[in-house]
Amino acid sequence: MGKIAERLAQLGIVLPDPAIPSANYVPTRRVGTCLYVAGQVPTREGQDQFTGKLGDTVSLAEGQAAARLCAINLLAQLSKALDGDLDRVAGVVRLGGFVNAVPEFGDHSKVINGASDLMVEVFGDAGRHVRIAVGSSSLPRNVPVEVEGLFEIQRM
Repeated sequence: MGKIAERLAQLGIVLPDPAIPSANYVPTRRVGTCLYVAGQVPTREGQDQFTGKLGDTVSLAEGQAAARLCAINLLAQLSKALDGDLDRVAGVVRLGGFVNAVPEFGDHSKVINGASDLMVEVFGDAGRHVRIAVGSSSLPRNVPVEVEGLFEIQRM
């Protein structure tokens, strides 16, 4: 068992089977030593676990939990692309977070912390990244959060 797999086990995280794209895109794409992971939504076993808008039917705590689940799904896609060897991740470069929110909502960054915090919990200092957290008037299937990622990979 690798170092990152051990860390996931310590955190009680079991990576799910990665979601199959629901439109015309690929889940991951390698460019040089970087691996891009397409936006992931808060699903588990093919079912959306959260729906609605922040500032309306979804609380800040629920939004953070949804972002954390998005990050777990990012790791699942990443693991598949790396044949299960997450120790090949040299660092998390960037996360892009999209928050389905009412116009008056202003805590987008706090919501996406759910994903950012997980990356640091899993990868330590290598999990620190640049980030964007933006509001959106809607997201696919009315999920409250979507998160994409860019990872630096060693030994490609």
